[in-house]
Amino acid sequence: MKPGLQIGNQAVVHAVVSPEMFAQFEGEVIHPAYSTVTMIYHMEWASRLLIIPYLDEEEEGIGGAVSARHLSPSPEGSSIIITATVSRLDGNSVYSTVTVHNGKILAGEGEVKQVILKKSRIAEMLKRD
Repeated sequence: MKPGLQIGNQAVVHAVVSPEMFAQFEGEVIHPAYSTVTMIYHMEWASRLLIIPYLDEEEEGIGGAVSARHLSPSPEGSSIIITATVSRLDGNSVYSTVTVHNGKILAGEGEVKQVILKKSRIAEMLKRD
């Protein structure tokens, strides 16, 4: 990795809740609100934005773990702000704490772990025997 990634670095993703983000299974909308699946996607995206500037050309990040708590519903049209903050660096692992706000309401929180590996190693891991 290139130098500069450090604890406290932040990345932010902005979103507005739309129907494709609703809680649904097999195309059936359960609640017309921001789904936990979409929240986790945004948490991972914000966390990925933290590492992109520091990846060497032959490196890539791969998901290692996600923990999330969905604390409050966000209906269609809600403005969502997802903030990822580097909380720990451990070898080739980058941990970030993530908050999800709907206005002043804390709608979700969690942690994302990304593992930085050589692209060739990831390709090896993805081969099927």
